[in-house]
Parts: sequence; C-alpha cells; structure tokens
Amino acid sequence: MTALDRGENVRDEAPAKIRRWRAFALLAVAYSMTAVDLTIVNVALPTIGLKLHFPASDLQWVVTAYALTFGGFLLLGGRAADLLGRRRVFMIGLVIFTGASLACALATGEMFLIIMRGIQGLGAAMLLPAALSIVMNMFSEGAERNKALGLWGGIGASGATIGLLAGGALTRYAGWQYIFFLNVAIGGAALLLARRVVPESRLRGARRRYDPLGAVTATGGLVLLVYAISQAPTAGWTAARTLALLAASAAMLIGFLVLETRAEAPLLPLRLFRLRTLAGSNAVGFLLGASFYSYIFIGTLYMQQVLGYSALKTGLAWLATSLTGIALAGPAQMLVTRASAKLVMATGMALVGAGILWATQVPADGTFWANLAGPFFLTGAVTWAFIPVSIGALAGVGPRDAGVASGLIDTSQQLGGAIGIAVASTVAAAHSRVLLGQGRASAAALTGGFHWAFWVSAMNPLTAVPVTSLLVRRAELAQGATASVTAS
Repeated sequence: MTALDRGENVRDEAPAKIRRWRAFALLAVAYSMTAVDLTIVNVALPTIGLKLHFPASDLQWVVTAYALTFGGFLLLGGRAADLLGRRRVFMIGLVIFTGASLACALATGEMFLIIMRGIQGLGAAMLLPAALSIVMNMFSEGAERNKALGLWGGIGASGATIGLLAGGALTRYAGWQYIFFLNVAIGGAALLLARRVVPESRLRGARRRYDPLGAVTATGGLVLLVYAISQAPTAGWTAARTLALLAASAAMLIGFLVLETRAEAPLLPLRLFRLRTLAGSNAVGFLLGASFYSYIFIGTLYMQQVLGYSALKTGLAWLATSLTGIALAGPAQMLVTRASAKLVMATGMALVGAGILWATQVPADGTFWANLAGPFFLTGAVTWAFIPVSIGALAGVGPRDAGVASGLIDTSQQLGGAIGIAVASTVAAAHSRVLLGQGRASAAALTGGFHWAFWVSAMNPLTAVPVTSLLVRRAELAQGATASVTAS
C-alpha cells in the first residue's frame, strides 16, 4: 500500500516560485472557452442547419454530442490529471479541444460536424478539471484561494450568456464557422504559452494506480444518462428506449459505486463525501446547473419563437444577465472571505429562483424593458451561487484529490444542466400542445408552455436554499487546506 492509498501527506510537485496570477489568467482563458462553448452554438443552430442541410431531427446532435462526452468524461479527466500530471493533461485537452474546433469550422457535412463536436467535448472534459485543480494547488485555501475561485466562478456564471451574445454576433456578421475559429485562435495562443506559464503539478511519492473497471462503469453510466435525458423530450420519457437507457445507466452507476468501495485506488474516492460541505456544494451545483441552463434555454426559445428576436438581438438581451454577474463578482468574493460563504450561496440561489419566478409572468406580446430586463438582471446574481459552490466543492480537499474533486463539481453542474433542460423542454412542449388543442393561438400556447417550464426551473434554486442550510458547514468552509481527508 502506497502513501497515497494510506492517506498520508503526499507532496505536490508544483514549484514554489511561480507567477501564480499569470498562470491563473491563462487557465481562466482556457476555461472561458468551455464555458462559452456550452451556449455559443445554440443561437447559430438554425444557420448551421440551413447551410449544412441538416434534417431538423438531427440538428440537436450538434449540442448533444458535445454534452455527451463533456459530461461523461469529466470524472475520468479529473483523475487522469491527478495521476499523469495536471499541466500535461490540461495541454492534451487543449490540443484536442482546439483541433476539434478547427475541424468543426471546416465541416461541410452533418456527420463530420457531430463527430467533431463529440471530440471537442472530450477535450473540454480533460482540460477543465485539470485547470481547476492547478488553480487549487497554486493558492492556499483561505482568502487568496477564495479570490481566485471567485474570479473562476464569475467566468462560469457569465460564460453561458456571453456565449449567446458572441454566437449571435459572429453568426450575423462573420458566419457560423467563426464561433469555432474563435476557439482556434484562443486555444492556439494558450498552447504556445502553457508550458512556460503554467506549473506542472503531480503527486510525488506515490505509485500510479488505476481503476479501469471504475473508469468504464462511471464513464459508460454518465454517457448513457446524458444521452437518455437529452433524447427523452423527443422520444418520450416513458418510451421503451428511454426507460432501457435509464435502467442501463442506473445499473452501471450502481456498479461503479460498488466497485469504488472495493478498489485499491478508486477513480472517485468515496471518502470525499465525508466532507459534508463538499457533498452539499455538489448537490447545490447540480441544482444550479439544472436551473440556470434550463432558464437560458427556455428564455432563448421564448425570445426567438414568440417575440421573433434574431440571434444577435437574443444575445444582446442576455447581456443584462452577464453585466449583473460581472458587477456582483467582486462583492461576492469579498463576502465569502470576510463574512459567510454559506450565506452568499443561499442568497445567490434564492435570487436566481426569484428571477426565474418573475419570468413566469412574461406575456406573448412582451418587450425587453417591460418584461425581460428585470428577470435577466436579477438572475445575474447567479455569480453569488457559482463562486461559493466552487469554493465549497474544494474545501478541505488535499492535493492528491484536487483533480477528481474538480471533475466532480463540473460533472454535477453539467448533469444538472442536461437534466434541467430535458425536463423543462418536455414540460413546455407538453403544455403547449394542450393549449393548442384548446384552440389557443400559437404564440399564446408557446408562452403558456414556457411559463410552466419557468416554474419547474425556479423550483431547483429554491430547493437549493434548504440543502445549503442542511449540508454546507461554515467550519469546513473556513478551515483551510489543513483539513485533510482521512483514508478509508
């Protein structure tokens, strides 16, 4: 049994004298690509379908293929970063993501684009947890790490809405290919600088030990789960195919948990969940993804299908949410350090819930300033949730588990987003059909369906408030890096 397996202190190889904030800036830029890429494609989908002659039924795969590999491989990417070297895995992920982005930009057919989107998601699943774990290891837990994670959370909160704005502008003025060429330019520059700017970070004194069965069952179960819930709104939640996929996913994930209790070097050490704040932050992160990403999805459909907004106008409307998020990032960072990260987390989730509830009042003939600006500005307080969730998900985690803890919180948020969008879109479509059957006009029926979807989305952040109260501990958030996780 190695020092790593026994839970003894295992030194991290990151050099002591590094320009941390310069390295952080490069890592944050790379992270921003993955955050923006979650939504930048959405507003360009109609144009992509027209130019590449996509059947309407296949167009969703441009988004789903990315979500499948991104959500499915995050845990594996996080553990690979711990074992193989975080900068190495970060750079490999960056190469894959950038290369696949170039291939997407040059695509001339639907199947090639879909495959490249899947490879792009694989790259994101490697670089994102590696980048976050490098950040965690560069900064000691406390005020300095809170500052770094505050900025990190602000990027995550604003990235989705900035993606909508950038997607609309690039599609309108340059062409849909440039939403991918943008990644090529940023990723290429990051690759040139990474080896000189970003410190290598790996565990010394422990033999590399792998968990192949855990990797297969976890990745397979997550991929099947994301696929099933992404297809459920089209195939039907009670369809035989959906139920079979969900059952297969559940069986693989249960098998994964059983394997992890027996594995000598588990992919996901279950002892991490002894930290109630880590467990609570992942639960809140799941609910945050379910609410915020479904809110953006339904809000975008409302603006384009009911109000007739163009891709560019839709992106500009979402800028209100980004501006609030950016403005609140500084105060949130200060409050989590000087006051209570737990209180900031609960407040942020409550404000997001209130903003989405406000959106349930939008009419079929709404305007931006009268009906959308208020909810959009209020939900920009999502920064107050993203920042403490990022801090809580890494609180008390030692260097040896930094990568897997980073992958875990990313997985929680991505799965939440996938499930939230699937549920909200199913609710919206079902209620709209009912209203159309009652003789309502198309715009009124769509709006009525979106109202129900907003109600469902709002329940997630409001549920997160008592979850925060019950599971997140002030002491664990405040303890710092000296709190170690004892091995089983």
